[in-house]
Amino acid sequence: MQPFTFATTPRVVFGAGSLDKLPEVAGVLGPCILIVTDQGMVATGLVARATETLQKAGHAVAIYDGVIADPPERVVLEARDMARGCDATGVIGLGGGSSLDVAKLVALLAGSGENLADIYGVGLAKGPRLPLLLAPTTAGTGSEVTPISIVTTGAHEKKGVVSPVILPDVALLDPQTTLGLPPAPTAATGVDAMVHAIEAYTSTSPNANPVSRALAREALRLIGAAIRKAVHQGDDLAARSDMLIGALLAGQAFANSPVAAVHALAYPLGGHFGIPHGLSNALVLTKVMRFNAPVCGEAYALLGGDIFPELAGRTDSEAVITALEALSRDLGLAPSLRDAGVPQDALDLLADDAMKQTRLLVNNPREVTRADARAIYEAAW
Repeated sequence: MQPFTFATTPRVVFGAGSLDKLPEVAGVLGPCILIVTDQGMVATGLVARATETLQKAGHAVAIYDGVIADPPERVVLEARDMARGCDATGVIGLGGGSSLDVAKLVALLAGSGENLADIYGVGLAKGPRLPLLLAPTTAGTGSEVTPISIVTTGAHEKKGVVSPVILPDVALLDPQTTLGLPPAPTAATGVDAMVHAIEAYTSTSPNANPVSRALAREALRLIGAAIRKAVHQGDDLAARSDMLIGALLAGQAFANSPVAAVHALAYPLGGHFGIPHGLSNALVLTKVMRFNAPVCGEAYALLGGDIFPELAGRTDSEAVITALEALSRDLGLAPSLRDAGVPQDALDLLADDAMKQTRLLVNNPREVTRADARAIYEAAW
């Protein structure tokens, strides 16, 4: 067995209603807490609920609600400045993956004084950071257990800060906070979590490991059984719970056995056309799987049995890929790049940008050339 390391968030708090127990786990954050979130979350009343609970426990609370999807550097720096201005002693990220990613970097930059431009890449962020708690309200990114934060730089490019320093102290998962998530983002974020698990299982990273593979399979079992109900019967707490835990397990898996070509090809779709990250992954997932199948088809077939019990024991990876395409249609996701508003004359630009994602492409089971990336986008169009 290859040597490996496995790192994750040291404390996970799960349970319906656990958001109201914030004071029980917020002691590590100190007396003055900055909540990093978005205006949509503010409108749900969850931010006010968390704030009131913390204030009753004696914490001073400031709120940064300017997070947007695919957050640009500007958002990170605004939130950092607010943290410094209010002398924050700790940070809470409350919301979807974008809010959690921003919260990680705010805690780091406010705590260490590092410059954002200097820490893009793997292992460049050194810390220290402010104490950090992340509370996801979507079941997708698994950001609450990953040492990764993605930022949009310039006009369209995405870069990542990857460092164990930004793993939070606490992940707080309350499935009740996901009940109001509409069908479309429920579907997109759920498929995002599935992609994390699939790519973690088949990653060729030097740190690919049996712990990540075991977590990936359990994540797919939970999500595969729950995602249709979570999308079509969004008030089903059991399904929402399984989705949230599945996303967490998938996050733990890919945090240590990194993702690959699906994400590399998905990032330019978000950067250029504003397509939500989960949907971007869904649009290219099965096309990348078909490309990879000659070298990892058996692994895909095995995972297919976890997602779709009726396929257990099958050795045909195409059956799994076809079933995933049917699942995507059933969930109401756009079936093609064309349907998602991507013009055909943009495929060359997308291929060029995808090839810049060397941090991800190096983990793919099969080498991806620029011509391969272009052909995958064409198949997805």
